[in-house]
Amino acid sequence: MFEQTFKNIDDLLYKDSGADSELDYIGQTSWIMFLRYLDELEQDKADEAALHGKEYKYIIDEAYRWPAWAMPKTADGKPDLHKSLTGIDLVNFVNLKLFPYLAGFKQDNADKPQTIEYKIGEIFSELNNKIQDGYILREIVELADGLPFRSTKDKHELSYLYESKIKNMGNAGRNGGQYYTPRPLIRAMIEVVKPRIGEKIYDGACGSAGFLCETFEYLTCDRENLSTSDLETLQAKTFYGKEKKNLAYVIGIMNMILHGIEAPNIIHTNTLSESIRDIQEKDRYHVILANPPFGGKERPEVQQNFDIKTGETAFLFLQHFIKNLKAGGRAAIVIKNTFLSNSDNASVSLRQHLLETCNLYTILDMPGGTFLGAGVKTVVLFFTKGEPTKNIWYYQLDPGRNMGKTNSLNDDDLKEFLTLQPTKPETEKSWLLQMADVQTHNYDLSVKNPNKPEEAALRSPQEILEEMQTLDAETNDILLTIKELI
Repeated sequence: MFEQTFKNIDDLLYKDSGADSELDYIGQTSWIMFLRYLDELEQDKADEAALHGKEYKYIIDEAYRWPAWAMPKTADGKPDLHKSLTGIDLVNFVNLKLFPYLAGFKQDNADKPQTIEYKIGEIFSELNNKIQDGYILREIVELADGLPFRSTKDKHELSYLYESKIKNMGNAGRNGGQYYTPRPLIRAMIEVVKPRIGEKIYDGACGSAGFLCETFEYLTCDRENLSTSDLETLQAKTFYGKEKKNLAYVIGIMNMILHGIEAPNIIHTNTLSESIRDIQEKDRYHVILANPPFGGKERPEVQQNFDIKTGETAFLFLQHFIKNLKAGGRAAIVIKNTFLSNSDNASVSLRQHLLETCNLYTILDMPGGTFLGAGVKTVVLFFTKGEPTKNIWYYQLDPGRNMGKTNSLNDDDLKEFLTLQPTKPETEKSWLLQMADVQTHNYDLSVKNPNKPEEAALRSPQEILEEMQTLDAETNDILLTIKELI
């Protein structure tokens, strides 16, 4: 049901002149689905309060709740056509009343930034309604109203399809691609670092919050056996993120809320504008999982916030992550594979810093095409802070096919890596690099697989011609035999 509804909404948005790209589609679908979900969430809380003989205080005033403006109904539960806004009346209500009212939550709750009220205000301060045709908006609202949101199964399906929308946005082009990391890769990274309830988990370039949402799923896979205290810890004291871009920030918040985290600890900020020299122990995290932006160029004033100055955004983020890890903290970071071999001073210094302050115990070499539209090869760095690197285990992922939009990474591709990683054996795809063998003048960590089987040498033209002549002779003998039989 959800999948077909999402498709129908996309078809309607395609007809509207205000939304003209996948980025617009997800933005517009997001705010509508969010308000529909929020109404169900409030209804659930009101029902729960009633069971305990209490009265629930609604977040949204009655005139702005979903049943009032989106789908007013008669006493027998049928749509009330007399009260339903449509056409220009609906667009005017959304643009001139609903959005300003919801955006006002940010100012009204400025002293309580880690509340769902503040997050609602932020979402509707950043988004705009781009649907210009009120009749199309009415159809979309009716489609959203028909979706079930109450059961855990329904919410899981919704969050899964929302992730699919984010993936499609990533496929749509360069701007969208920065928001999406393949979920099988995220799950493998989580499986290696093994976060635990009670630990603080951080992504300083969180985009659509894929790492945080997948970690929440990992930690709640056995939800029935979690205590009330565990669930409260997961809601308020576990997941932390920062994001610079407006749309990615809003989508990240909504993605986390749809996954079940009601007031996400995501801050809208340029992470790199903060000096790493100001980071204190209380600010640090047990686990960092991230895929910082590739290839960005930061201004000189931003570079001043770092000990190793470079214009490469990802290299600044890596410094930020190392500094933000607690002693003994674990990290898994996606980065361009050129980080391992670049010979400029900043790259060499950063590799030296990583190797001397952290145990870089695994490097996962990803195949080309892992990140759609990115056009770069990547590796994943797995490290623990607080002790120097002694040796590094490399694994060269080879899915046995060309990666692409219709042939993307899947969980099965990473099974062997996850099986081998705890024991780190040497195989045709994996090998160990001893730190004693690393040259200290450049700390080159290039991916050079010494165990890769040698490919059969190409035959010489003479050998090929001789084989062709032999085959021709055999063919002539067969033909002569056939003729004699005839």
